[in-house]
Amino acid sequence: MSNTAQLSARERIISLLDDNSFVEVGAFVTKRNTNFNLQQKEIPADGVITGYGVVGGNLVYIYSQDATAMGGSIGEMHSKKIAYIYDLALKVGAPVIGLIDSAGMRLQEATDALNGFGEIYQKQALASGVIPQITAIFGNSGGGLAVMASLSDFSFMEENNARLFVNSPNALLGNYKEKLDTSSAKFHKTAGTVDYVGESEADIIQKIRELISILPNNNEDDDSYEECTDDLNRLVPQLSSDIGDARKALVDISDNNYFFEIKEGYGKEMVVGFIRLNGMTVGAIANRTEIQNEEGKAIEKFDGSLTTAGCDKAAGFVTFCDAFHIPLLTLTNVNGYRATVEEEKTIAKASAKLTYAFANATVPKVNVIVGKAYGSAYVTMNSKHIGADMVFALPDAQIGMMDSDLAAQIMYSEEDSKTIKEKATEYADLQSSALSAAKRGYVDAIIEPETVRKHVIYSFEMLFTKREGRPEKKHGSLL
Repeated sequence: MSNTAQLSARERIISLLDDNSFVEVGAFVTKRNTNFNLQQKEIPADGVITGYGVVGGNLVYIYSQDATAMGGSIGEMHSKKIAYIYDLALKVGAPVIGLIDSAGMRLQEATDALNGFGEIYQKQALASGVIPQITAIFGNSGGGLAVMASLSDFSFMEENNARLFVNSPNALLGNYKEKLDTSSAKFHKTAGTVDYVGESEADIIQKIRELISILPNNNEDDDSYEECTDDLNRLVPQLSSDIGDARKALVDISDNNYFFEIKEGYGKEMVVGFIRLNGMTVGAIANRTEIQNEEGKAIEKFDGSLTTAGCDKAAGFVTFCDAFHIPLLTLTNVNGYRATVEEEKTIAKASAKLTYAFANATVPKVNVIVGKAYGSAYVTMNSKHIGADMVFALPDAQIGMMDSDLAAQIMYSEEDSKTIKEKATEYADLQSSALSAAKRGYVDAIIEPETVRKHVIYSFEMLFTKREGRPEKKHGSLL
């Protein structure tokens, strides 16, 4: 694989695919339009190289826009080449990878170019939930191309040269690029538009190869397994100290400490990504109360609440995993909803989407309550109440309506402090403890922190052949 900083369209393909595996399709296709002196312009491959090859032995279809050929602009035949690649990928059930570097719509072809965008959008919509779609942005991805990138399941963006925008920064009222570059990778990383920002093209290419290796090829054939070389009964003694930083906790649990994080710069109080358990790809979602450095010291803290960004991030991830039969694991540690005026505008809808995503998912679902689990925010986080197959809790987990001290203050507001304290203790034992939830059947087992890995592995093994029927319908209506 090449480590060149900026590669050509063809070099990007060659670097991404296994050696000598690329087969080009439509190499001689070129423009048909001759308006505005286009007949005098040579546009090799009509600005996009298309074909297929293998990544780690897995078949993939690929297109790479050539910015040296009329800016990689999208015209009639350019779009037809991409649409044809989607047709082939859907026939055989293989992922599509798009490498974007384009000036946008080819103005000389106008309505033909617009029709081309529409044809690609339709193919992407048809492929959604059937084959994985990955896009990587290496140059410009503006206007309709931004929609194209966002219709993919995963989008990657190179840190220095990539630009993603519907409207350019200077076209936004009261803004200009030097003030706030809304097209930059830095902006989109925190906005949650892209899933990963890479330091270089080589970094992006390596991440795409890694992602392909852990995903199934399509929604029917699941090849997302590898031989497990880790101990299935390995204890995780450090988990207790890593519970606050859920990312570290997931790394602890996973085979050989593997973790592929999604949208790490967006909604950081919610961690989502892929781990491996007994060689199987598992989608992981976890509440985070702090970010720890390598020494275990908190460098950033969160209030333990569900937020709009966190819910949005998790809901999309759960939906993807369910579409491709990837089991789901959650580490729950939530005390309610973020209480701000801005959040109040959006949190109800966002939490509804996350609740729906978990409740609607039919893949194996395992939940481990590692800290607080309060109110309807806890219900949303893959609880037994909305369909989790197995729920575990750590011994000191708190499960209930709210903090026991606050509950006692509300129920016994006219009593003295001694009575309130006694009632708080009583409430904690009867209504807010892991044991009380287990007695009611809402928790299947109370386990020690160091045993979490082996318990979730055995649960997913047990659930491997899970089948679950649902009411006949076209699709749900909560989007």
